[in-house]
Amino acid sequence: MLNKNFIPLLSATVLLVFCNSFAAAQTQSTTAYELDRTVLPIDPPYRNPITVFDARDAEKPPRFKVTPPEGAPNVVIVLIDDIGFGAVSSFGGGVQTPTFDRLANDGLRFNHFHTTALCSPTRCALLSGRNHHQVNVGCVMEIATGFPGMQGERTNRGEYFAETLRHNGYSTAAFGKWHETPTWEVSVSGPYDRWPTNSGFDKFYGFIGGETNQWDPVIFDGVTKVQKKEDPDYHFTKDMTDEAIAWMKFQQAMTPDKPFFVYFAPGAVHAPHHAPKEFIEKYKGKFDGGWMKYREETFARQKEMGIIPPNTKLAPMPDDIEDWEKLSDKEQALYALQMEAFAGFMEHTDVEIGRMVDAIDDIGVLDNTLFIYIMGDNGSSGEGGLTGTYNELVHLNGIFDAETTESMLERADDWGGPNSFPHFSSAWAVATDAPFTWTKQMAGDYGGTRNPMVMHWPAGIKAKGEIRQQWHHVNDVAATVLEAAKLPQPRMVNGIPQMPLSGVSMLYAAHDADAFNRRHTQYFEIFSNRAIYHDGWYARVVHRVPWENLPINTLQDDVWELYDAKEDFSLTNDLASEYPQRLAAMKDLFEREAIANSVYPLDDRAYERFNAAIAGRPDLMGDRTSLTLAQGMTGILENTFINEKNTSKTITAKVQLEGNDRGIILCQGGKFGGWALYMDQGKPAYTYNWFGLHSYTVAATEAITGNDAEIKLQFDYDEAGEGTGKGGKATLYVNGKQVAEGRIDKTQPALYSADETADVGLDEATQVADKVFKDIEDSEFTGYVDEVTISIPKRK
Repeated sequence: MLNKNFIPLLSATVLLVFCNSFAAAQTQSTTAYELDRTVLPIDPPYRNPITVFDARDAEKPPRFKVTPPEGAPNVVIVLIDDIGFGAVSSFGGGVQTPTFDRLANDGLRFNHFHTTALCSPTRCALLSGRNHHQVNVGCVMEIATGFPGMQGERTNRGEYFAETLRHNGYSTAAFGKWHETPTWEVSVSGPYDRWPTNSGFDKFYGFIGGETNQWDPVIFDGVTKVQKKEDPDYHFTKDMTDEAIAWMKFQQAMTPDKPFFVYFAPGAVHAPHHAPKEFIEKYKGKFDGGWMKYREETFARQKEMGIIPPNTKLAPMPDDIEDWEKLSDKEQALYALQMEAFAGFMEHTDVEIGRMVDAIDDIGVLDNTLFIYIMGDNGSSGEGGLTGTYNELVHLNGIFDAETTESMLERADDWGGPNSFPHFSSAWAVATDAPFTWTKQMAGDYGGTRNPMVMHWPAGIKAKGEIRQQWHHVNDVAATVLEAAKLPQPRMVNGIPQMPLSGVSMLYAAHDADAFNRRHTQYFEIFSNRAIYHDGWYARVVHRVPWENLPINTLQDDVWELYDAKEDFSLTNDLASEYPQRLAAMKDLFEREAIANSVYPLDDRAYERFNAAIAGRPDLMGDRTSLTLAQGMTGILENTFINEKNTSKTITAKVQLEGNDRGIILCQGGKFGGWALYMDQGKPAYTYNWFGLHSYTVAATEAITGNDAEIKLQFDYDEAGEGTGKGGKATLYVNGKQVAEGRIDKTQPALYSADETADVGLDEATQVADKVFKDIEDSEFTGYVDEVTISIPKRK
C-alpha cells in the first residue's frame, strides 16, 4: 500500500520533471525566436526558469521590447473635411494652399484618388483599410440604422492600423475631428471602446462629433471634456495644431528613436465656415465673377497643369443651379461673401498645417516622415442648399425658407465670425468640385468621391513634383502605411481574427509612374446614391441630391448610367444605351459587392433618420419618459439626452437660493438653437432660441423669496395637424403657482447642434439665452440645483 506521506513528494517530483522537460523543449525556440507581427499584441518569448539562488550570481536576461522594423518612417495623415477636386491651387482651384503646394512640389500628386462621399464612412475606411459598410459605418453616426453595415458600431474584426503601429512600437496620436463613435456611446457612461484612445491612439485632442464651432468648440482630451483655452483670438484649428506640435516635440524629446503616427483631421472646411477675418478679407472680390466663371477658369488651369487629360470635358452643372448673370446684385454680393469665407477657412487651415510641417522639419525628421495630405473626405458640401445659410443647422433640420438674401446680408459683417454658423451655396460646392457635376453625398459621381491627395516622403520616394494617375481609394491608405513601415497586416488583434484589408498599397505607383493599376474594383454607396468601378469602367445611379428632401426616383425605378472612365475623366458621356450587356455585368458586380459588404438594404430616408426610434438604432434614453439630473451634471451631448423635440415637456427643478439669483438651471443647445430654464435678478425665465433667428422668452415679473423653491416649466406642444417643429404654450410655475405664460411660435424639429450640450447649473460653450448671459462664467447658477427632472409624454 502506498504511503500517504509519499504522495505530495511524488506530485512535486512529477511537477519538477515536467517543468524541466518543458523548459528544455523551449530552449531551441527561445534562442531562435522571431517576432510574429501578425498576432497583436506581440507575446514575449518563453524564458527558461532561473535556477541561480542569489541575484548577485545570476546574469540578467535581456529585456524583451517590441520596436518597429529598422528605418520605419514617422507617419502623418492630414484629412481635410468637405472640399472637392477643383478647390485648391495645386489642383487648379482658386483657393491658395501654400503647404499643400509645397508638399506637392517635393512629393507626388494623385489625381485618381477616391473617398466614399461622406464623413464618417471615409474616416473609417481610411483608418481600417476596409470598405465602410464592411466595418459597419455606411453613413454618418447621427443617422445610423439597425441594419448591419449601417449600425455605426465599428467591428473589432477591422481594427484601425493605428493599433497595428502602436503594438509595433509607434507612438500614436489623433487631433481634430473624430466622428467615428456611435452617438449613444458619447456620455459619461461610455463605453469608450470606440473612442480614439481605444482605437489605437495613445493621445486624442479634438471633438467627437461631425462638426464643431471653431470659435467655441466642445473639446475632449482623451475621454475627458475640457474647456477651450483663454485666448481672445482663439480658433480651434490653431489650438489643435499647437497641441499636435507640442505632442510631437515632447514625444521625440523623450523617445527620439521611436517613430510617431499623427492623424490630423481639422474641422475645416466643414460648416460652419469660421475663419479669422484677415483670411476672409484676402479673398475680397476674387469670386465676384460667379460660380460658372470659377469652374471654367479652374478647368482651364487643370488642363494646363496636367491635372486632367487634354480631352476632358467640363461636366454640366445641375439644372437647379442658377445662372450667375441672372442673379440680383444683392444675391451676387451674398454668394461671393460665402465663397470668400470658405476660401479663407481653407487657407488658414493650410497655413496651420504648414506650422506642423515646419515643426517636424525642425525636429529633423521630415525626410523620413510619410506625409499623406488628403484634400477632402468627400467632395465640397452642397448641404448649405441653393441659397447658402447664415446658420447651417436650419438646413440640417430640413428647413429651407427661414432665411432670405436680405436677412443674411444684414449679418454680412459677422459672416465667418463667432456670431455666425454659415455654409455656402451648393452652387459653390459644384464649382469647387470641377470638372465634375455633383458634390458630397453623391457616391455615384466623382464630384462626391474624387479628392486631391499628395504623398510626401523624401527618404522613401525619389520622384518629386510628379502626378500619379493610378486609380486608388481611401481604403488603400492603411496598406500603404503598413508597407512603408515594413509591417504585415495582422491576422489577429487583441484576440480577434481580422478581416483582410480591402485596399492595396499605393507605393508601387509612387515608385513607378507607368505602373499598371493594382486596384480593379470598388463599389460606392451613400444614401442610395451608388456606383461600381471596375478596370476603367464606371456605372452609377444618381438617386438623391443633397439639397432636395426627396429622391429623384424610387429605388426600384432608379436609372443606371455607364461611363468609360479611362477616356471620360469627368463622366460626361453616358454609354448605357450603347453597351447594355456591359452595363448589366456592372450592375451584377455591384449587386455581388453590395451583398458581400452589407450594403443592403438601401435606405434613402433623410431627416427622419435623426430620430433614433425611426432609424432603429440604439438610444441611450430608450423608452424613458423622464431624466433627473442635478448640479454639476454638464456636457451631455444631444444624442444622449432625452429627445424632447416635437412633443410636450415638463421641467421641474428643486433649487436652493441665495437671493436675487441668476444663472442656468437646465439648458440644451447654444446660441444657434436651443432652450434654457434659468433665473435673472431672482426671477425665473424660459427662453427658446430658434436657430438664433428668433427668440421666445417667458419670464416671471417678481423675484422669488425664500431659501428654496420648486420651479416648473410646462410646455404644451401643438399636437393638432401634420408636421414637426410646431410651437406651443409655455407656462412657468413657482411652488405650484403660475407666474408667467407665453407663446413659442415654432421649435426645432430634428437637432439643435452637433456638439453643443445639455447642462445643469451653467451653459457650456455658447449661450442659449445670449441676450442674458455673455459666457459660461456669467451663466453659472448662483444658487444650487438639488435636482431637475425633464419629462415627456409616452410617444405613440
